[in-house]
Amino acid sequence: MQAFQVISDPVRRRIVELLAEGEASAGEVGRVIGEEFQLSQPGVSQHLKVLRDHGFVAVRADGTRRYYRIMPGPLREIDSWLERYRALWERPLSALDEELRRSRPRTDDGRPGQPTT
Repeated sequence: MQAFQVISDPVRRRIVELLAEGEASAGEVGRVIGEEFQLSQPGVSQHLKVLRDHGFVAVRADGTRRYYRIMPGPLREIDSWLERYRALWERPLSALDEELRRSRPRTDDGRPGQPTT
C-alpha cells in the first residue's frame, strides 16, 4: 500500500501531525521540522512535495507564501486497511476493561466503590 510507504518516514509523519493541528505555512513547517530533525528548508520542501504528490496535503498560494493543509483521503485509506485488524487490539482491551470492572471493590449496595491503594 503506497500510503504506508509515504507515511513510513518519520519526518513526513511529523509533518502530518503538525498539519493535523491546522493549516501552516511552508516556513512554519520548515522551522519546526528543521529544529526537530536538523533538516534544511529544501529538505523539508522535498518531504512536503512527496506528501503533496501522494495526496496527503494540499497547498494554496498567498502571494509568495505557500500554506499546507492535511487531506483526509490517504489517511482514510490507511484506516480502512487497518479496520480488518482493529479487533486484534479492541477485544483484549474490552476484556481488560471487563476484568477491571469485576475486580473493583463494591459498596454495601453493590455499586462500584473507590479503588484501594
